[in-house]
Amino acid sequence: MSGKKYDDAVKRYDRDQVFSPTEALSLVKSMAPAKFDETIDIVIRLGVDPRKAEQAVRGTVALPSGTGKNIRVAVFAAGEAAEEARRAGADLVGADDLAAEIEKGNFDFDLAIATPDMMPLVGRLGRTLGPRGLMPNPKTGTVTQDVGRAVGEFKGGKVEYRTDRYGNVHVQLGKVSFSVEQIEANFRAVLDEIQRAKPASAKGRYLRKISVSSTMGPGVKIDLNRLRPETV
Repeated sequence: MSGKKYDDAVKRYDRDQVFSPTEALSLVKSMAPAKFDETIDIVIRLGVDPRKAEQAVRGTVALPSGTGKNIRVAVFAAGEAAEEARRAGADLVGADDLAAEIEKGNFDFDLAIATPDMMPLVGRLGRTLGPRGLMPNPKTGTVTQDVGRAVGEFKGGKVEYRTDRYGNVHVQLGKVSFSVEQIEANFRAVLDEIQRAKPASAKGRYLRKISVSSTMGPGVKIDLNRLRPETV
């Protein structure tokens, strides 16, 4: 990432310095260089071996301040479940017809949810949905009979997280236009959830490194010894 605005932002702080969560998020907001409302992301390096299935960290977390993004949701369902999904505000609802659109390469959605009976159909789309991180999964609540509730939760600020092959977890914390308090509330929710999801077999220090950044801005490191909320 480079450019005059980015370079100017980098000059305004020491990239090796670590900050409290509040300081780091304030800095990220102040350094966001783009004219659009950038997304603020957190990257957490975990002390896990993601090659071992029992150490894969994956799940969902409800962000109290929301994501600031309109999440487009596709639902594989039929009958009453399909009607329920439509009432809850799903953007795309279908079965074979939805699968046919996806096979043609039409991916006008950010998240897919399916009822359990639809999984044989959805399973055939694995090669297409899997690499894009769109495959419904019971562990993340995206394979469920209660599709209306799932649609409402994900539209309302529930997000998925998972470790990548390097043991990092990437999660969106909201938008630059959010207040520091709103972003920090989301930060706390993510941190609590990641700590709750610690695999029993993970050895040594679990939280290795945390940094936050905006879409076009530089990363800011967070001091792991100052993760607790600051008291006045």
